[in-house]
Amino acid sequence: MKLNVEGMTCQGCVRSVGRVIARQTELPESEVVVSLDAKTAEFADVATEQVAKVLEALGKAGFPATVLN
Repeated sequence: MKLNVEGMTCQGCVRSVGRVIARQTELPESEVVVSLDAKTAEFADVATEQVAKVLEALGKAGFPATVLN
């Protein structure tokens, strides 16, 4: 799964995005790859319901995201 993530400006943002995704997907943070330069986050494919929860949680945290195909 690859997401386009807006609002990231620093490494602290990268860590926050990684934590949000890990919590919502129950994946270890080490399995979530967030790139500040590319403004993306990648992680293992998860159920559609979990993707919706990830997008909602990221939006609430100030990092609006969309799924990249």
